[in-house]
Amino acid sequence: MSEQLGVGEWREGIGRGDLVLLDGFHALKHALRFGAEVRAVVADDPDAVRALAEELAPDVAAEVGRLVRPADLRALLTRVHPTGVAALAVRPDPEQGRARLERRPRSAPVVVLDNPRNLGNVGAVVRLAAGFGATGVVTRGDLDPWHPNVVRAGAGLHYATTVDRVELDTLPAGPLYALDPEGEDIRALTLPDDALLAFGSERHGISPELRERADHLVSLPMRPQVSSYNLATSVAMTLFHWGGPQPGQADSCGSA
Repeated sequence: MSEQLGVGEWREGIGRGDLVLLDGFHALKHALRFGAEVRAVVADDPDAVRALAEELAPDVAAEVGRLVRPADLRALLTRVHPTGVAALAVRPDPEQGRARLERRPRSAPVVVLDNPRNLGNVGAVVRLAAGFGATGVVTRGDLDPWHPNVVRAGAGLHYATTVDRVELDTLPAGPLYALDPEGEDIRALTLPDDALLAFGSERHGISPELRERADHLVSLPMRPQVSSYNLATSVAMTLFHWGGPQPGQADSCGSA
């Protein structure tokens, strides 16, 4: 049986800035599928996690089985995921991520979140971007897009796309399409593959400085007197209009 991971060893890992907490089995499976370097996997019942991997993700079951070690999760985490497993993985190199965002020609848009406030919404956007094959998700503002709660909401799919925080003057190159109620109806537009698709917060919308920078203002169809869509819903509608991955372009991860 694997040696039990101690509290001190786990906390030392958590304190490292280059490691990311993967909270729950789905975050772990996605991270492994998309090439994350996983340093530690812990569970109250490693055999149950191995069985879960065989059932839900046989493609990474052998790796999960090799990595998982017993631990008292309640001593390591403030909240234990229902799947009873957590892991630590190396955060991708930011310079390599920046190079991917800047590479041209770009075959899929970059999603820009302008001063987002809700960690769960940002995670949901990362999950959408990964599913649609977007080049990446970048945020402006003080929210950390690699916060553990964002990674949890994104189900570990940060490793399936590029996620970074940028300033206005370090936005990736490409035509900037900003979602704004006063913009042109999106149904009349074709969104290019190299677009930057910018979304503001539900309360404040796009910031004045990003709106000024935009090449195009775009609006989503919405019934009068409805205030706004949820951020992730707006991103989903826009990426669906762009088109998403073509059949056979990439393997589907399903919805588990």
